[in-house]
Amino acid sequence: MKSAYLYIRVSTDEQKRKGYSLPEQEDRLVKYCQFNNIHIEGIYREDFSAKNFNRPEWKKLVSAIRRNASKKSNNILFVKWDRFSRNIEYAYEMIGILRKLRTTATAIDQPIDFDIPESSVMLAVYLSIPEAENGRRALNTSNGIRRAKQLGRYPSKAPLGYVNLTLPNGKKYIAPKQPEADLMRWSFQQLAKNSFAIEEIRRMVNAKGLKCSRSNFWRQIRNPTYCGIIIIQPRDNEEPQFIKGVHEPIISEGLFSDVQNVIKTKRKIKGKTDELKAFFTLRGYLVCPVCDRKLTGSFCKGHSKKYPYYHCNGKCGTRFRADLINDLYDKLIENLVLSSGVADLFKRILDDVNTATQRAQYLEERKILLEQIEEQEKTISKARILYLSEKFEFDDFSSLKKEYHTLSEILKSELDKVTIKLARLNKHLSNADELFSNVLLRYKDFDLADKKQIINLISPVNLDRQAGTISSVQIDNALSKILSCSCSLITIRAAPNDLPSRFSNRTVSIGQAITLLGRNDIHVNGDEAAVILDFLYVIAKNYNKPEIGNQIEIKLEEIEL
Repeated sequence: MKSAYLYIRVSTDEQKRKGYSLPEQEDRLVKYCQFNNIHIEGIYREDFSAKNFNRPEWKKLVSAIRRNASKKSNNILFVKWDRFSRNIEYAYEMIGILRKLRTTATAIDQPIDFDIPESSVMLAVYLSIPEAENGRRALNTSNGIRRAKQLGRYPSKAPLGYVNLTLPNGKKYIAPKQPEADLMRWSFQQLAKNSFAIEEIRRMVNAKGLKCSRSNFWRQIRNPTYCGIIIIQPRDNEEPQFIKGVHEPIISEGLFSDVQNVIKTKRKIKGKTDELKAFFTLRGYLVCPVCDRKLTGSFCKGHSKKYPYYHCNGKCGTRFRADLINDLYDKLIENLVLSSGVADLFKRILDDVNTATQRAQYLEERKILLEQIEEQEKTISKARILYLSEKFEFDDFSSLKKEYHTLSEILKSELDKVTIKLARLNKHLSNADELFSNVLLRYKDFDLADKKQIINLISPVNLDRQAGTISSVQIDNALSKILSCSCSLITIRAAPNDLPSRFSNRTVSIGQAITLLGRNDIHVNGDEAAVILDFLYVIAKNYNKPEIGNQIEIKLEEIEL
């Protein structure tokens, strides 16, 4: 009496759980054995892919055959050859292994007589068809994913900080997931500051509750999905495509670009020396009232913590509390206001630095959205014509209509957002002259280079050793023509100051500045106009910057002397 092992396989857990194929295969194989008087040695049920033979139940089956290989010949029965393998290379290799174990593999629906040489042709056909089906299925899946990305959808597993969701019409999309989304945003913000190494930031964000391995974190911070961009990988000689996604971005494109510049370039991590420079911004500008030396800055260790001081390296031992002097300087320059005659020039510079680039970006976004909306309108219009002419089934038309409404709502929502941004931009520019009194109100939030530029033009003077205070500022001669003071305690004295330009790519020329100022009875020469332009460009650069409420605080006790 012959004997055989029965091998039953499906591809997924879902097929096994719902009973799509396993019971039916087993029933057919058992009946086949009963009809042909074959003894069943064992039944092995598999729910694994057939792309290779690294399958749990198949390994158990081969181990059982090895144990009995010396006693007798064996047989393995399955329904079709695609249950055996979907890879022709691995299939031939396994058939060779089974022959050495005196075992024959047989498909009851696709029988092969291995004693006939010509049967190897049919075996090749049976084994190649499943592999071809897999290849076609993989290609269709790849094309579907590519098409979804071209429509701005993210069809893959959501990155960290997002969650996969499904619309009522069955379309899949991703949305921010809290608190992971906020933690990833915080990570990008810290990386852009270049204050800590990437691994240090990962450990800090993990301590806040984010679960992310080192390798995964490195992948995520390079993923443009967080700024709303979806990448379509190139095929053949194509270039990579960058598509604006329909999902909500967690960070801005500018922040993502800053982070990429930080992590892709050879860099030096900003350390305590940079923190010291940022804290002692007035070092080198303050003059000792006793010996006329330039004051430097350092920390002095107290009983419980360290205190910052501007001090003289001379024998006089003069020193001032740095935090108090910094606060007094901030308050003094906040009292400086621009003359109303600078309004036209400042608006022109403000438009050059902030508004022009943003407006161009918003207009381009609106153009793309309008084109996508028009394309959707054309598609549904053609589908309606085909449906009315009975060339389109109702179910197909209904499905297409639901997809059209969903995409249209998303596109119109994005268009409304862009329109609002444009309106706010124009309104903000039109109200610029109302905020002239606060042009230096956000001086504390300027970066170090901008602060140095301001201090070069508006220097602190008149240190009072007894009171430990500063009583006035010394303004560049050119700025004295456009600035006025709302506080009588400040003494403004003109002083020439030659500085190199920091805005070589500015579009507002010195001649235009002289003309615009002259129309408002402010007469300057070329050198003075250059200084005024540099000053106004620094102000305009920080004009639309959001207030920074959570700056990194310098922990004085952690800074080494």
